[in-house]
Amino acid sequence: MKKIVYFEEKGEKNTEETLRLAKERALELGIKHVVVASTSGKTGRKAIEVFDGTEINVVVVSHQFGYKKPNKLEMDEELKTFIESKARLIIASDLFTTVPKLTQKYGGWNPFNIVADTLRLFCEGMKVCVEVAVMAADAGAVPTDEEVIAIAGTARGADTAIVLKPANIHRFFEIDIREIICMPRVR
Repeated sequence: MKKIVYFEEKGEKNTEETLRLAKERALELGIKHVVVASTSGKTGRKAIEVFDGTEINVVVVSHQFGYKKPNKLEMDEELKTFIESKARLIIASDLFTTVPKLTQKYGGWNPFNIVADTLRLFCEGMKVCVEVAVMAADAGAVPTDEEVIAIAGTARGADTAIVLKPANIHRFFEIDIREIICMPRVR
């Protein structure tokens, strides 16, 4: 039996504890890959520091260029350089944001809207954990035949961590969420 940690508040204040819990579980299970969502680069840097010395492959996933402002990456350039020197950085289009926005513009329907909203029933971090795991798998940064840990959060920082076997986008429904390590109790 393994306990799930539930945070009474969501967001950045849980980052250090989320990373600590994820590291502890990765070492217990012998997991070799951790995927971390990081928009500004701060959570990515913290994850690299926490997992330093473990030989666990840290993959940091960020929004695409132009997400908020044309031709701009939200990640601080200094943090981007640091992350690239210590881990694998994936900068890609958000699975659950970009495609649904395109279809909504033209009145279309997209099943990813339902998937994203269903995952948000747990918390925002759950949706992002699944999303970044797929993005990392599609980039070849993590395998799809091994368990990995995905870490994400609500707005800023990290407050959610899960164990899953990811899948590539064209095999999306082969994703296997194995464990919830931690998550906020409030949405």
